Amino acid sequence: MFEQKKIIAVGLGEILWDLFPAGKQLGGAPANFAYHAQVLGAQSCVVSAVGRDDLGNEILHRVGGLGLDASHLAVDAEHPTGTVSVQVDAAGVATYIIHQDVAWDFIRSSPGTDELARRADIVCFGSLAQRSPVSRGMIRRFLGEMRDQSLRIFDINLRQMFFDEPTIRQSLALSNVLKLNEVELPIVTELLKLPAQPDAAIESLLKEFNLRLVALTLGGSGSSLHTREQISRHAGYPVSALADTVGAG
Repeated sequence: MFEQKKIIAVGLGEILWDLFPAGKQLGGAPANFAYHAQVLGAQSCVVSAVGRDDLGNEILHRVGGLGLDASHLAVDAEHPTGTVSVQVDAAGVATYIIHQDVAWDFIRSSPGTDELARRADIVCFGSLAQRSPVSRGMIRRFLGEMRDQSLRIFDINLRQMFFDEPTIRQSLALSNVLKLNEVELPIVTELLKLPAQPDAAIESLLKEFNLRLVALTLGGSGSSLHTREQISRHAGYPVSALADTVGAG
């Protein structure tokens, strides 16, 4: 029997430590994607950067221990490893302070990342790592090197004020799948001047940017998947006690 080739999945963008009052947790939406894709059977890689410091060394050790490919995690001698200060209120809702001028703001292209892009079957990226011109240029180059049939997932992940209309529009033009939540959809609707009604706004996104799929998460109300042909809705599952929402997307 022939062994089935594993899908190559790439998390492209920020990797960081979420700093809670009780301690730190490894995070960053692209890194989370890479981990969960691997759990589902993919060959996963994280493309990002860490500082030449203790926090960066710990990330390299953790990523390797999880079995992820860390060969495209650059070590930046000039900028610290990324951190996010997190506070969680009594209802489990988190607020963030995302510190700037950190290593993942300076992810750079290389012959190795170009070659990885041409082999990748799936990539997940967001808007946050594009707050820096250096990482933004690298992310767009990576997407441009990918094969047409590959999945390019834009997990929009709007944080603080680290986004704008051109970044969203250009990222959508390079994507074929969009993931966003019920808070982000009205922001995108206003920035891109889409119809106010949610289903109509998503229909416009699908058509204007030639997307294959839009995934909308709705917190406690479940989620929906949208293509140009149909909509699939799920009511979600009841939660008896909410701990926190960090990384839950």
